[in-house]
Amino acid sequence: MTTTTVAPPTGATPVDLARGFLTGGVVGVSLAAFVVGCTLGKVPLIVAGPALLAAYGLLFRLAGAPRRAREGALAPRTALALIDALEVQKGEETDVPVRFDLTVAPDRAPAFRIRITQDVHVSELRDHRAGAVLVVRYPPDRPWLVRIVKRPTPEWEERAAGAVLESAPGPAVAADRQDGCAWSLVTLLGVLLGAAAVVLLLRAELFGKDTDASDGRSASVTSSSTSTSTSTVTSTGTVTGAVTSSASGTVSFGPGRSMLDRGALRAAVESLTAGGAGGGDGKSALTVVVQEQLLTVVFSPAGADAPAFDPRSLPFDRVPALVEEARTTLGVDSPQTWQLSAERLTGALTIRISVAGAGGSASLEADGQGVVVRRSPAR
Repeated sequence: MTTTTVAPPTGATPVDLARGFLTGGVVGVSLAAFVVGCTLGKVPLIVAGPALLAAYGLLFRLAGAPRRAREGALAPRTALALIDALEVQKGEETDVPVRFDLTVAPDRAPAFRIRITQDVHVSELRDHRAGAVLVVRYPPDRPWLVRIVKRPTPEWEERAAGAVLESAPGPAVAADRQDGCAWSLVTLLGVLLGAAAVVLLLRAELFGKDTDASDGRSASVTSSSTSTSTSTVTSTGTVTGAVTSSASGTVSFGPGRSMLDRGALRAAVESLTAGGAGGGDGKSALTVVVQEQLLTVVFSPAGADAPAFDPRSLPFDRVPALVEEARTTLGVDSPQTWQLSAERLTGALTIRISVAGAGGSASLEADGQGVVVRRSPAR
Protein backbone atom coordinates (compact mmCIF):
# COMPACT_ATOMS: atom_id res chain seq x y z
CA MET A 1 0.00 0.00 0.00
CA THR A 2 1.39 3.37 -1.00
CA THR A 3 1.00 5.95 1.76
CA THR A 4 1.47 9.67 2.10
CA THR A 5 1.34 12.23 4.90
CA VAL A 6 -1.36 14.89 4.96
CA ALA A 7 -0.31 18.15 6.61
CA PRO A 8 -3.34 20.27 7.48
CA PRO A 9 -2.81 23.98 8.22
CA THR A 10 -1.55 24.54 11.75
CA GLY A 11 -1.92 27.92 13.42
CA ALA A 12 -3.19 31.23 12.14
CA THR A 13 -1.38 32.85 9.23
CA PRO A 14 -0.58 36.58 9.10
CA VAL A 15 -3.52 37.02 6.74
CA ASP A 16 -5.80 35.32 9.27
CA LEU A 17 -4.50 37.57 12.05
CA ALA A 18 -5.04 40.70 9.94
CA ARG A 19 -8.56 39.57 9.06
CA GLY A 20 -9.29 38.88 12.72
CA PHE A 21 -8.01 42.30 13.77
CA LEU A 22 -10.12 44.04 11.11
CA THR A 23 -13.20 42.04 12.08
CA GLY A 24 -12.70 42.89 15.75
CA GLY A 25 -12.24 46.57 14.92
CA VAL A 26 -15.47 46.70 12.92
CA VAL A 27 -17.37 44.91 15.69
CA GLY A 28 -15.96 47.28 18.32
CA VAL A 29 -16.81 50.39 16.29
CA SER A 30 -20.34 49.14 15.54
CA LEU A 31 -21.16 48.23 19.13
CA ALA A 32 -19.67 51.43 20.55
CA ALA A 33 -21.47 53.60 17.99
CA PHE A 34 -24.80 51.95 18.84
CA VAL A 35 -24.31 52.29 22.62
CA VAL A 36 -23.02 55.88 22.44
CA GLY A 37 -25.82 56.80 20.03
CA CYS A 38 -28.41 55.47 22.50
CA THR A 39 -26.72 57.36 25.35
CA LEU A 40 -26.62 60.67 23.48
CA GLY A 41 -29.93 60.17 21.70
CA LYS A 42 -28.28 60.48 18.26
CA VAL A 43 -30.27 58.50 15.70
CA PRO A 44 -27.51 58.58 13.01
CA LEU A 45 -25.11 56.80 15.38
CA ILE A 46 -27.75 54.26 16.39
CA VAL A 47 -28.36 53.41 12.72
CA ALA A 48 -24.69 53.59 11.67
CA GLY A 49 -23.57 50.90 14.13
CA PRO A 50 -25.65 47.97 12.81
CA ALA A 51 -25.36 49.29 9.23
CA LEU A 52 -21.54 49.19 9.38
CA LEU A 53 -21.61 45.64 10.72
CA ALA A 54 -24.04 44.52 8.00
CA ALA A 55 -21.98 46.21 5.27
CA TYR A 56 -18.78 44.56 6.51
CA GLY A 57 -20.46 41.15 6.61
CA LEU A 58 -21.68 41.59 3.04
CA LEU A 59 -18.25 42.75 1.86
CA PHE A 60 -16.57 39.84 3.65
CA ARG A 61 -18.88 37.38 1.93
CA LEU A 62 -18.38 38.95 -1.49
CA ALA A 63 -14.60 38.85 -1.03
CA GLY A 64 -14.74 35.11 -0.33
CA ALA A 65 -17.05 34.35 -3.26
CA PRO A 66 -14.22 33.55 -5.76
CA ARG A 67 -12.61 31.12 -3.32
CA ARG A 68 -15.92 29.38 -2.65
CA ALA A 69 -16.56 29.18 -6.40
CA ARG A 70 -13.18 27.51 -6.99
CA GLU A 71 -13.78 25.05 -4.18
CA GLY A 72 -17.30 24.31 -5.41
CA ALA A 73 -16.01 23.55 -8.92
CA LEU A 74 -14.01 20.60 -7.57
CA ALA A 75 -16.17 17.54 -7.04
CA PRO A 76 -15.58 15.90 -3.65
CA ARG A 77 -13.65 12.64 -3.68
CA THR A 78 -15.21 9.50 -2.21
CA ALA A 79 -13.05 6.78 -0.72
CA LEU A 80 -12.97 3.88 1.71
CA ALA A 81 -11.51 4.32 5.18
CA LEU A 82 -10.48 1.92 7.93
CA ILE A 83 -11.22 2.81 11.55
CA ASP A 84 -7.87 2.31 13.31
CA ALA A 85 -9.16 3.56 16.67
CA LEU A 86 -12.00 5.63 18.07
CA GLU A 87 -12.89 7.37 21.32
CA VAL A 88 -16.43 8.34 22.29
CA GLN A 89 -16.54 11.68 24.06
CA LYS A 90 -19.24 13.21 26.22
CA GLY A 91 -22.06 14.85 24.30
CA GLU A 92 -25.81 15.26 23.96
CA GLU A 93 -28.34 12.47 24.39
CA THR A 94 -28.81 11.74 20.66
CA ASP A 95 -25.56 12.83 18.97
CA VAL A 96 -22.21 12.30 20.64
CA PRO A 97 -18.81 13.47 19.37
CA VAL A 98 -16.47 10.62 18.44
CA ARG A 99 -12.76 11.00 17.70
CA PHE A 100 -11.69 8.69 14.85
CA ASP A 101 -8.23 7.60 13.75
CA LEU A 102 -8.76 6.67 10.10
CA THR A 103 -6.69 5.19 7.31
CA VAL A 104 -8.15 6.67 4.12
CA ALA A 105 -7.50 4.64 0.98
CA PRO A 106 -8.65 6.57 -2.11
CA ASP A 107 -8.66 4.97 -5.58
CA ARG A 108 -5.52 5.64 -7.61
CA ALA A 109 -4.00 7.76 -4.83
CA PRO A 110 -1.77 7.10 -1.81
CA ALA A 111 -3.44 6.21 1.48
CA PHE A 112 -3.04 8.49 4.47
CA ARG A 113 -3.88 8.53 8.17
CA ILE A 114 -5.98 11.29 9.66
CA ARG A 115 -7.64 12.05 13.02
CA ILE A 116 -11.04 13.72 12.92
CA THR A 117 -13.93 14.36 15.30
CA GLN A 118 -17.51 13.85 14.08
CA ASP A 119 -20.91 13.54 15.74
CA VAL A 120 -22.52 10.10 15.58
CA HIS A 121 -26.06 9.18 16.56
CA VAL A 122 -26.15 6.88 19.57
CA SER A 123 -28.10 4.25 17.61
CA GLU A 124 -25.24 4.03 15.07
CA LEU A 125 -22.37 3.71 17.53
CA ARG A 126 -22.41 -0.09 17.23
CA ASP A 127 -21.62 0.22 13.50
CA HIS A 128 -18.52 2.29 14.26
CA ARG A 129 -15.86 0.09 15.77
CA ALA A 130 -12.15 -0.40 15.34
CA GLY A 131 -11.42 -2.44 12.19
CA ALA A 132 -14.64 -1.47 10.42
CA VAL A 133 -14.52 -0.03 6.90
CA LEU A 134 -16.51 3.13 6.19
CA VAL A 135 -17.16 5.42 3.25
CA VAL A 136 -15.70 8.93 3.53
CA ARG A 137 -15.73 12.04 1.38
CA TYR A 138 -13.31 14.99 1.24
CA PRO A 139 -12.32 17.85 -1.10
CA PRO A 140 -9.46 16.72 -3.37
CA ASP A 141 -7.43 19.87 -2.62
CA ARG A 142 -8.03 19.65 1.16
CA PRO A 143 -7.88 16.00 2.15
CA TRP A 144 -7.76 16.86 5.83
CA LEU A 145 -11.46 17.83 5.67
CA VAL A 146 -12.53 14.19 5.74
CA ARG A 147 -16.13 13.46 6.75
CA ILE A 148 -17.75 10.07 7.21
CA VAL A 149 -20.66 9.48 4.82
CA LYS A 150 -23.64 8.43 6.92
CA ARG A 151 -25.78 7.22 4.03
CA PRO A 152 -23.49 6.07 1.17
CA THR A 153 -24.83 4.94 -2.19
CA PRO A 154 -25.56 1.20 -2.63
CA GLU A 155 -22.43 0.82 -4.79
CA TRP A 156 -20.12 2.26 -2.14
CA GLU A 157 -21.96 0.47 0.63
CA GLU A 158 -21.33 -2.83 -1.18
CA ARG A 159 -17.66 -1.96 -1.67
CA ALA A 160 -17.24 -1.13 2.02
CA ALA A 161 -18.89 -4.40 3.06
CA GLY A 162 -16.44 -6.52 1.04
CA ALA A 163 -13.28 -4.41 1.41
CA VAL A 164 -10.23 -5.46 3.38
CA LEU A 165 -7.90 -2.57 4.26
CA GLU A 166 -4.67 -2.38 6.17
CA SER A 167 -3.74 0.40 8.56
CA ALA A 168 -1.26 2.86 7.10
CA PRO A 169 2.03 3.19 8.98
CA GLY A 170 2.83 6.22 11.09
CA PRO A 171 0.79 8.31 13.48
CA ALA A 172 -2.57 9.81 12.58
CA VAL A 173 -2.38 13.52 11.78
CA ALA A 174 -4.88 15.69 13.64
CA ALA A 175 -7.17 17.43 11.16
CA ASP A 176 -8.58 19.88 13.72
CA ARG A 177 -6.96 23.22 13.11
CA GLN A 178 -5.19 24.72 16.12
CA ASP A 179 -5.18 28.49 15.89
CA GLY A 180 -4.02 28.93 19.48
CA CYS A 181 -4.70 32.12 21.37
CA ALA A 182 -3.03 34.49 18.88
CA TRP A 183 -6.12 34.91 16.72
CA SER A 184 -8.38 35.44 19.74
CA LEU A 185 -6.05 38.02 21.27
CA VAL A 186 -5.69 39.95 18.00
CA THR A 187 -9.47 39.97 17.49
CA LEU A 188 -10.07 41.14 21.05
CA LEU A 189 -7.49 43.89 20.55
CA GLY A 190 -9.37 45.03 17.45
CA VAL A 191 -12.66 45.16 19.37
CA LEU A 192 -11.13 47.24 22.18
CA LEU A 193 -9.35 49.67 19.84
CA GLY A 194 -12.46 50.12 17.69
CA ALA A 195 -14.65 50.88 20.70
CA ALA A 196 -12.02 53.21 22.18
CA ALA A 197 -11.79 55.16 18.91
CA VAL A 198 -15.53 55.91 18.94
CA VAL A 199 -15.52 56.93 22.60
CA LEU A 200 -12.51 59.22 22.13
CA LEU A 201 -14.04 60.92 19.09
CA LEU A 202 -17.26 61.65 20.99
CA ARG A 203 -15.79 62.15 24.45
CA ALA A 204 -16.78 65.83 24.62
CA GLU A 205 -20.47 65.12 24.06
CA LEU A 206 -20.48 61.82 25.94
CA PHE A 207 -18.85 62.96 29.17
CA GLY A 208 -20.07 66.56 28.95
CA LYS A 209 -23.67 65.48 29.58
CA ASP A 210 -22.97 64.57 33.22
CA THR A 211 -20.37 67.21 34.01
CA ASP A 212 -21.47 69.95 36.39
CA ALA A 213 -21.52 73.51 35.14
CA SER A 214 -19.09 74.50 37.91
CA ASP A 215 -16.19 72.70 36.22
CA GLY A 216 -15.43 75.93 34.34
CA ARG A 217 -14.85 74.11 31.03
CA SER A 218 -17.49 75.90 28.99
CA ALA A 219 -19.30 78.11 31.47
CA SER A 220 -18.57 81.65 32.52
CA VAL A 221 -19.84 83.27 35.71
CA THR A 222 -20.24 87.02 36.03
CA SER A 223 -21.78 89.26 38.66
CA SER A 224 -22.52 92.94 38.25
CA SER A 225 -23.87 95.80 40.31
CA THR A 226 -26.95 97.51 38.94
CA SER A 227 -29.37 100.15 40.07
CA THR A 228 -33.14 100.01 40.08
CA SER A 229 -35.36 103.03 40.57
CA THR A 230 -38.91 103.14 41.83
CA SER A 231 -41.29 106.07 41.63
CA THR A 232 -44.49 106.79 43.54
CA VAL A 233 -47.22 109.37 43.05
CA THR A 234 -48.26 111.33 46.14
CA SER A 235 -51.69 112.72 46.83
CA THR A 236 -50.51 116.10 45.54
CA GLY A 237 -49.56 114.61 42.20
CA THR A 238 -45.81 115.09 42.58
CA VAL A 239 -43.45 112.25 41.61
CA THR A 240 -40.77 111.18 43.97
CA GLY A 241 -38.13 108.54 43.08
CA ALA A 242 -36.14 106.26 45.29
CA VAL A 243 -33.03 104.41 44.02
CA THR A 244 -31.83 101.28 45.73
CA SER A 245 -28.70 99.36 44.76
CA SER A 246 -28.92 95.68 44.09
CA ALA A 247 -26.79 93.09 42.30
CA SER A 248 -27.28 90.46 39.61
CA GLY A 249 -25.25 87.50 38.56
CA THR A 250 -25.16 85.53 35.32
CA VAL A 251 -23.82 82.16 34.20
CA SER A 252 -23.42 81.48 30.49
CA PHE A 253 -22.59 78.20 28.79
CA GLY A 254 -20.64 77.63 25.60
CA PRO A 255 -21.70 75.48 22.63
CA GLY A 256 -22.74 71.95 23.44
CA ARG A 257 -23.90 72.75 26.99
CA SER A 258 -27.41 73.34 28.27
CA MET A 259 -28.97 74.38 31.56
CA LEU A 260 -31.14 71.27 31.17
CA ASP A 261 -28.13 68.94 31.45
CA ARG A 262 -28.16 66.88 34.59
CA GLY A 263 -26.86 68.92 37.53
CA ALA A 264 -26.03 71.94 35.36
CA LEU A 265 -28.66 74.39 36.66
CA ARG A 266 -28.11 73.48 40.31
CA ALA A 267 -24.34 73.95 39.97
CA ALA A 268 -24.80 77.27 38.15
CA VAL A 269 -27.04 78.63 40.91
CA GLU A 270 -24.67 77.47 43.63
CA SER A 271 -21.76 79.13 41.85
CA LEU A 272 -23.55 82.48 42.20
CA THR A 273 -24.85 82.05 45.73
CA ALA A 274 -21.80 80.52 47.42
CA GLY A 275 -20.05 83.02 49.67
CA GLY A 276 -22.21 85.92 48.56
CA ALA A 277 -20.76 85.92 45.07
CA GLY A 278 -23.88 87.49 43.66
CA GLY A 279 -24.02 90.46 45.99
CA GLY A 280 -26.52 91.19 48.78
CA ASP A 281 -26.56 88.43 51.32
CA GLY A 282 -25.64 85.89 48.67
CA LYS A 283 -28.83 83.87 49.24
CA SER A 284 -32.05 85.80 48.65
CA ALA A 285 -33.11 86.55 45.10
CA LEU A 286 -35.86 88.70 43.64
CA THR A 287 -36.04 86.85 40.32
CA VAL A 288 -34.33 83.95 38.60
CA VAL A 289 -34.40 83.73 34.81
CA VAL A 290 -33.15 80.62 32.99
CA GLN A 291 -32.67 80.12 29.25
CA GLU A 292 -30.99 77.37 27.23
CA GLN A 293 -27.43 78.51 27.96
CA LEU A 294 -27.91 81.49 30.27
CA LEU A 295 -28.82 81.94 33.94
CA THR A 296 -29.57 85.36 35.45
CA VAL A 297 -30.22 85.93 39.14
CA VAL A 298 -31.30 89.33 40.51
CA PHE A 299 -30.43 89.37 44.20
CA SER A 300 -32.29 91.17 46.93
CA PRO A 301 -30.42 94.15 48.46
CA ALA A 302 -29.21 93.59 52.00
CA GLY A 303 -31.81 94.75 54.52
CA ALA A 304 -34.50 95.35 51.90
CA ASP A 305 -38.05 94.29 52.70
CA ALA A 306 -38.82 92.60 49.40
CA PRO A 307 -40.57 89.32 48.46
CA ALA A 308 -37.31 87.39 47.96
CA PHE A 309 -36.59 83.67 48.03
CA ASP A 310 -33.61 81.35 48.21
CA PRO A 311 -32.73 80.39 44.59
CA ARG A 312 -31.23 77.15 45.88
CA SER A 313 -34.74 76.02 46.85
CA LEU A 314 -35.87 75.72 43.24
CA PRO A 315 -37.02 72.20 42.20
CA PHE A 316 -34.00 71.63 39.94
CA ASP A 317 -34.84 68.01 39.20
CA ARG A 318 -38.28 68.99 37.86
CA VAL A 319 -37.10 71.75 35.51
CA PRO A 320 -36.22 69.54 32.46
CA ALA A 321 -39.60 67.79 32.69
CA LEU A 322 -41.46 71.09 33.00
CA VAL A 323 -39.68 72.52 29.96
CA GLU A 324 -40.43 69.37 27.97
CA GLU A 325 -44.09 69.54 28.99
CA ALA A 326 -44.29 73.17 27.91
CA ARG A 327 -42.73 72.33 24.57
CA THR A 328 -44.98 69.39 23.76
CA THR A 329 -48.38 69.96 25.38
CA LEU A 330 -49.19 73.64 24.85
CA GLY A 331 -49.82 73.56 21.11
CA VAL A 332 -46.70 75.43 19.94
CA ASP A 333 -45.52 74.01 16.62
CA SER A 334 -41.75 73.64 16.31
CA PRO A 335 -40.84 75.43 19.57
CA GLN A 336 -37.51 77.21 19.19
CA THR A 337 -36.86 79.01 22.48
CA TRP A 338 -37.85 78.61 26.11
CA GLN A 339 -37.45 80.68 29.27
CA LEU A 340 -38.02 79.96 32.94
CA SER A 341 -38.67 82.76 35.43
CA ALA A 342 -39.12 82.32 39.18
CA GLU A 343 -40.36 85.01 41.62
CA ARG A 344 -42.39 85.57 44.79
CA LEU A 345 -44.34 88.67 43.95
CA THR A 346 -47.65 87.09 45.00
CA GLY A 347 -46.30 85.63 48.24
CA ALA A 348 -45.78 82.04 47.10
CA LEU A 349 -42.96 81.01 44.80
CA THR A 350 -44.17 80.91 41.20
CA ILE A 351 -42.28 79.28 38.33
CA ARG A 352 -43.35 80.31 34.86
CA ILE A 353 -42.03 78.57 31.72
CA SER A 354 -42.66 80.22 28.36
CA VAL A 355 -42.02 78.69 24.93
CA ALA A 356 -42.11 80.36 21.54
CA GLY A 357 -41.92 79.09 18.00
CA ALA A 358 -43.51 79.11 14.58
CA GLY A 359 -46.89 78.31 16.13
CA GLY A 360 -46.88 81.28 18.50
CA SER A 361 -46.12 81.30 22.22
CA ALA A 362 -47.52 79.65 25.34
CA SER A 363 -46.68 79.22 29.01
CA LEU A 364 -47.36 77.19 32.09
CA GLU A 365 -47.01 77.95 35.80
CA ALA A 366 -45.82 75.65 38.59
CA ASP A 367 -45.46 75.98 42.35
CA GLY A 368 -42.31 75.69 44.45
CA GLN A 369 -42.34 71.88 44.19
CA GLY A 370 -42.59 71.91 40.41
CA VAL A 371 -46.26 70.91 40.28
CA VAL A 372 -48.10 72.52 37.34
CA VAL A 373 -50.97 74.73 38.51
CA ARG A 374 -51.92 76.67 35.35
CA ARG A 375 -51.50 76.33 31.58
CA SER A 376 -51.85 78.98 28.92
CA PRO A 377 -51.80 77.16 25.55
CA ALA A 378 -51.05 78.78 22.23
CA ARG A 379 -53.96 80.41 20.43
